[in-house]
Amino acid sequence: MNIEQQFLFFFSALGAFNGLLLGGYFFFSKPKRVANQFLGVLLLVMSIRIWKSVFFYFNPELSKVFLQVGLSACFLIGPFLYFYLCEMVKVQHHKRSWKLHLGLLVAIIIGVGISYPFQVYPEYWRTIYLTIFYQWLVYLVVSAITIRAVLAKVFKRSLEPQKKLTQDEIWMLSVFGGNCLIWFAYFTASYTSYIVGALSFSFVAYLLVLQLFFHKKNAQVDKPQKYADKKIDDNQAQVLLAQLLEIMEHDKLYQDANLTMPMVAKKMNILTQRLSQLLNDNLQKSFPVFVNEYRIKQAQLLLSGDKAMKMDTIADECGFNSNSTFYAAFKKVTGTTPAKFRGANI
Repeated sequence: MNIEQQFLFFFSALGAFNGLLLGGYFFFSKPKRVANQFLGVLLLVMSIRIWKSVFFYFNPELSKVFLQVGLSACFLIGPFLYFYLCEMVKVQHHKRSWKLHLGLLVAIIIGVGISYPFQVYPEYWRTIYLTIFYQWLVYLVVSAITIRAVLAKVFKRSLEPQKKLTQDEIWMLSVFGGNCLIWFAYFTASYTSYIVGALSFSFVAYLLVLQLFFHKKNAQVDKPQKYADKKIDDNQAQVLLAQLLEIMEHDKLYQDANLTMPMVAKKMNILTQRLSQLLNDNLQKSFPVFVNEYRIKQAQLLLSGDKAMKMDTIADECGFNSNSTFYAAFKKVTGTTPAKFRGANI
């Protein structure tokens, strides 16, 4: 390779390498969130797809086994993007179906790979490639529908600049927009170059790294202000309470078992200390008590509704990590057990 090709290989491969690191970071980061795990696997399968593109571009005689692995990973990009966004916007219908959904896709990948290996049926894989490509496009469209409220918020900001995007919304748009960019790069590769897809992923990976870096840096620099001696003005408190109740009821944040006070404060664009003071001074409640009241209220609705719904399913739907935590919180709030409550409301 000449010096120009060496630079091209370096920058395209480095993006794939960074994608692997980012994927591992999000998958294993604490506190563990299902959304982060979906994002971690998404970056992993995208990195595998990009590695395939990079090596094939510089070595057209690359083993067809490697090509098959890369294209098979591409088959999972759209689904993991979709489920990541579903988890971020708290779409409930996917919670009990994603394992079946992904299991079916993996079964298809394995079945096709065993029945029609690339090395033996390369002509079939031209059709399979197009199928995977358009399947990815379908998931992009469905993903756009899933986050339509966030996309609408972006367009409304030109009319209402005071409506700021939250960090989670910025992440969603970055990941979704990056996927669209990479898909478009491959779509137009016949008019440009096959390596453009890998370079576009490098660009997206660097953007995510920079965004993650500055978010962490700002979180460290943003020193909490002292509110201990400053009572929140009554009018301001009412505004903040209305905002808090709206996001809890509309976004159903309590359904996230890993919900923390900083996460809610970030959603409200206020400091964690400010939210703590709001709860303690104006509602006389701690954060865990405040959130559990929402969870128990939702549990009561489910217990009074679908009599066939299992207790562990109800606990999961309401944001509890385990049945024992659910039972303890339910009894503390209502004075009775979930089973007795259901029996009394049949």
